[in-house]
Amino acid sequence: MLSRVKIVAQNRRARYDYEILETREAGLVLTGQEVKSCRLGQVNLAGAYVSFFGNVPHLKNMKISSYKYAGHLPDYDPGRDRILLLKKSEAKKLEIASEEKGMTIVPLEVRSGRFIKVLLGLGRGRKKLDKRQKIREREVERRLRRGIGE
Repeated sequence: MLSRVKIVAQNRRARYDYEILETREAGLVLTGQEVKSCRLGQVNLAGAYVSFFGNVPHLKNMKISSYKYAGHLPDYDPGRDRILLLKKSEAKKLEIASEEKGMTIVPLEVRSGRFIKVLLGLGRGRKKLDKRQKIREREVERRLRRGIGE
């Protein structure tokens, strides 16, 4: 039986700020109420990134709101670090790649199916000039589509 995968959160800003060279899918270590919140789409990826502590990848600054039906949870931190589930070889490759100058690992989207997964992008930061060039290319593409479509 095929499980339906739903994209619950996207980090559109990451594709604008970074040139994504490679993508990987990773699992997340979450609590039960965080899983329920993710399935409801209460996830914010703005400003999130991946860092390594002792060869273990951690997702930092991803905010998952508390589950509204869970009641009062006094010690819940929505922006806590979450461990990423990757094979050792994949984690090592990403760690080596991220140590290169100008390279970083950013979450692109969170997917909900049978499991909650995050799509990670290995990217190189774009300069302001590159961003402007990208916007110009998009504008030209839109004009061409409008001219052909009319």
